[in-house]
Amino acid sequence: MTSAKVVPKHIGFTVDGNRRWAKSNRKGLSTATGHEEGLSVIRKVVQWTLDRGVEYVTFYVFSTENWSRTEDEVGYLMGMAKREMGKFAKEMHEKGVRLAVLGSRERVDPEIVKFIDEAEALTAGNTNGTVGICFNYGGQQEIVDAVRKLVADGVDMSELTIEGLRANLYHPELPDLDMVVRTSGEERLSGFMLWRLNYAEIMFIEKNWPDITEADVENILEEYTSRERRHGK
Repeated sequence: MTSAKVVPKHIGFTVDGNRRWAKSNRKGLSTATGHEEGLSVIRKVVQWTLDRGVEYVTFYVFSTENWSRTEDEVGYLMGMAKREMGKFAKEMHEKGVRLAVLGSRERVDPEIVKFIDEAEALTAGNTNGTVGICFNYGGQQEIVDAVRKLVADGVDMSELTIEGLRANLYHPELPDLDMVVRTSGEERLSGFMLWRLNYAEIMFIEKNWPDITEADVENILEEYTSRERRHGK
């Protein structure tokens, strides 16, 4: 007998497989096309998850390690960020959704940082859900940056608490993850929100990200409902 349907408060997606999707397509699409299609699916998944009662949905779109990709690909992704950040923020604002961008600002074009700040300011008062974007993000780097803040503030490390460190994470108001989903068949976490993974359920999907459908989102939420979450009990 299945339990009553329980919706995760915070679900995270590692957006993986855009390049593989483009390469495997019979038309031999470009890497750029794969990333564009991936962004289109992010927009859809935002709607599909929030419509089903998820309060927070976070997407891992560019890691601190992704700078090692080809200059052309990184350049395209940065150009895409410049082109799409403001547009995406306006779309979220029209839906009453708040936007939070998590990650280091190091190496990021100041113009992109400006767009990020403007996007967050525009949507700050919205209450119809929160979309997190992990951009230039690394889970270990987030923890290091939190410790640096504490040191800069003169906090006595001998008195450091879990709550104190958590309060200095990127956007500390985002709660721990209830579920993490990675697409493309890869079965690793790649540093995604390490602090907030504490008791997260993990699900790996064979499909590449651009192939994700509304039915897949429904299956993910059903899978979450079917799992017994004991939180160490």
